[in-house]
Amino acid sequence: MSSIVAIVGRPNVGKSTFFNRLIQKRDAIVDSQSGVTRDRHYGYSFWNGKEFTVIDTGGFMLGGEDNFEKEINSQVMIAIEEADIVIFVVDVETGVSSMDYEISRLLHKSSKEVVLAVNKVDNSKRQLDSIEFHSLGFDKTFNFSAINGSGTGEVLDCLASLMPDESVIENDEIPGFAVVGRPNAGKSSFINALLGEERYVVKDLAGTTRDSIDTHFNRFGFDFKLIDTAGIRKKSKISDDVEFYSVVRSIRTIENSDVCLIIFDATRSFDSQVKNIFWLAARNNKGIVILVNKWDLVDKKTNTIKIIEQEIRKELEPFTDVPIVFISSITKQRIFKAIETAMTVYKNRSKKIVTRKFNDCMLPIIEKNPPPAYKGKYVKIKFCTQLPSSFPQFAFFCNLPQYIKDPYKRFIENKIREMYDFNGTPIRIFFRKK
Repeated sequence: MSSIVAIVGRPNVGKSTFFNRLIQKRDAIVDSQSGVTRDRHYGYSFWNGKEFTVIDTGGFMLGGEDNFEKEINSQVMIAIEEADIVIFVVDVETGVSSMDYEISRLLHKSSKEVVLAVNKVDNSKRQLDSIEFHSLGFDKTFNFSAINGSGTGEVLDCLASLMPDESVIENDEIPGFAVVGRPNAGKSSFINALLGEERYVVKDLAGTTRDSIDTHFNRFGFDFKLIDTAGIRKKSKISDDVEFYSVVRSIRTIENSDVCLIIFDATRSFDSQVKNIFWLAARNNKGIVILVNKWDLVDKKTNTIKIIEQEIRKELEPFTDVPIVFISSITKQRIFKAIETAMTVYKNRSKKIVTRKFNDCMLPIIEKNPPPAYKGKYVKIKFCTQLPSSFPQFAFFCNLPQYIKDPYKRFIENKIREMYDFNGTPIRIFFRKK
């Protein structure tokens, strides 16, 4: 399970600049005018083997002139409540303010792990000025500069030390299937159809489901957890506090599931937001099944299964080895086939290949199709094995792993998929020094 890290502080202390540095993108708007960040942004960061979700929040303040002050403050409180670790950013240029004390009081009451990050410390004088921030009462205090990156490594080292080590999911636990997708794609209707009862509220209004809800399904020879989630929409479309809380919960549900059933509305296009959900699941190495819902509403003369499948797979390149099932939650068309497919993908994700057999299969292929020479040097792959993990990972040992390029990695992955059934499961391949 990956951790959630919230960045909080009063306005204009450099939270968004630090957020952009952590995710290595310029997603958050940065401006010297206070109050620019009103919505929360979320992204992903990686440090010392730990991957985590980062939430950027608006500046917390009381008694200001910003008309959005109440909404921003409530969003900050939600982010703190959902986070595992809070980075409290303060500004050494302005020193400790009354608002810093107010925020520190809230954080002490929250019982969350807090890392105090004193920003804009980029010379020896400011090093001395930063001492006054110890009065806020936090043990884990670090000086850094969000603009030039100095001291950021120490902050990240502390974050990584506070995060739990990733644990391998035991196969004897019942699998967890997360039902995810855009709002109003039919997620709750699909679960109701499976259960044969109106367990969840279903309306045409998008955003009816607010939280992630588990249901134990044990019928017809199946035994798994089925998790309904709130719809994940574009960040620019997230309008209220409860909905943002729901989106964060949905992201966490994906991270903690085994297989994601991505429900796609057949009456709409397979747009960028659906692809974002797909790649979120793939990046977290989850099994994936795409369910094309509301198939009963589609004109079959102009849109055949073959045509729709080709369009979807083209959008998913290069990861196209994913099952696609056409369903209707209303008529219950193929809903049990969807579950059968999810169980197959779960088994594929848990598949273990004997090392000797894997070498007997892959080494002749590699010998016949070796990596291209690079600067007159030849890569020789001598041994390969599947790594012990909760999803398929393979290591290939060779003399010059640094010369293996992405096209050859894709070639190896395609050959593995040809020889073994990993349909619906992302594969990770590593080349290591022998």
